[in-house]
Amino acid sequence: MSNKSFKLFWLILGFICLALGTIGVFLPILPTVPFYLVTAFSFAKSSDRLHNWFVSTKLYKNNLESFVERKSMTLKTKLSILISVTLVMGFGFFMMACKGIWIPCIILGVVWICHIWYFIFRVKTEHPDKTEKLEEAEAVND
Repeated sequence: MSNKSFKLFWLILGFICLALGTIGVFLPILPTVPFYLVTAFSFAKSSDRLHNWFVSTKLYKNNLESFVERKSMTLKTKLSILISVTLVMGFGFFMMACKGIWIPCIILGVVWICHIWYFIFRVKTEHPDKTEKLEEAEAVND
């Protein structure tokens, strides 16, 4: 594949994930953050102008900025991700269990446990009031 083909691939993937992530803002079953992460990555691979536009949007700042910069999220963001992923995975688990398909159920259960563990122990919980004070202190020092 040529360089232009790769850029087109990343551009299309970025727009698809942007649309899915934005739908996820309004539909709690669809997770927003993973789609926006892929959008940021895809736009960075395809177009500096689109990447710069995306990281300056309110969607990015509300959903990803704290995670990308400080590897932390607000409790509200973490809970919305955990609940939506749990609902989607729970539905898939239920449908497979009803059909008696147990090995994928076990795999899905392990993935779910890893997901919960990651968000509880690896992603720091950010407190909005402390973050604002930290940003103000950084602005004064600059």
